[in-house]
Formats: sequence, structure tokens, C-alpha cells
Amino acid sequence: MEALYLLIPLSVLAIFAAAWIFLRMSDSGQFDDMEGPAWSILHDDDGPESRSAPSGQAPGETAGNAVDAAQHPAKP
Repeated sequence: MEALYLLIPLSVLAIFAAAWIFLRMSDSGQFDDMEGPAWSILHDDDGPESRSAPSGQAPGETAGNAVDAAQHPAKP
């Protein structure tokens, strides 16, 4: 019976500590959706008409082609 005088306050303290840790982690974004951004890539709405060439590039040239041409010049 005397052990209860120690165990009950310790268990209440442990419950408050667990609740505080949970609330702190949920405020810091620990439980945010981690799969949503990965799935949003698969549900991309960009159509072919929205993929126009940026200014200063030819319609068939992409940024990757320009980098490859700068790093590996064509051999004569």
C-alpha cells in the first residue's frame, strides 16, 4: 500500500511527460504527411502545351543538352 504513494505520482508524471513530448513533436512537424509529396509527382498536371522553350533556347534544346554540349564539345 505504501508503494502506491510513490507509484501513482510517478505514473501521473510519466503521462504528463509523454503528452508533452507528443504535443511538442506534433508542433514541430514530426507527424506531417511524408507520402503526399512523393505521390504528387505521379499526379503531375503538366501537359505538352505547357512545356514551351524558355527564352534564349531553341525549341528542341533543353537545359540538359546545353550542359552536355558545354562539357563534351563535338569532335570534328
